[in-house]
Amino acid sequence: MSKAKMTVAELEAFLHREFPQAFASGEILIESADGATSLLRQPYSERMLRPGGTVSGPTLMALADFAMYVVLLSAIGPVGLAVTTSLNINFLRKGQPGQDVLAAAKLMKLGKRLAVGEVSLLSGTSPDPIAHVTSTYSIPNI
Repeated sequence: MSKAKMTVAELEAFLHREFPQAFASGEILIESADGATSLLRQPYSERMLRPGGTVSGPTLMALADFAMYVVLLSAIGPVGLAVTTSLNINFLRKGQPGQDVLAAAKLMKLGKRLAVGEVSLLSGTSPDPIAHVTSTYSIPNI
């Protein structure tokens, strides 16, 4: 993959301006993005939990989708209208309450109109993923 077209600081500024409903709250932190991978952190909050005390599926899906969006923007630049066309998630184990959730995204293929990637979701410091996601994004003709 090529060098990043947006730095973490540029991504944060773009997302605060163009996508504040998902990013401006500070609930998701971009730790790194290099044009091929990204690492996002969602600090623990009780709002993340579902009944039974596990991290909810919607929390994990939203974080994974956002991680793919960030790695894609880092690769192609500020293209706000890139959109998810598919997202498949496999829940592997319980996300532990009290632990931050990390999303490690990787672009697998970047074409002119589509990008395919995968995301591993991790709970706290455990190396074992709690979910695995594959996703495809449509890139508008710019």
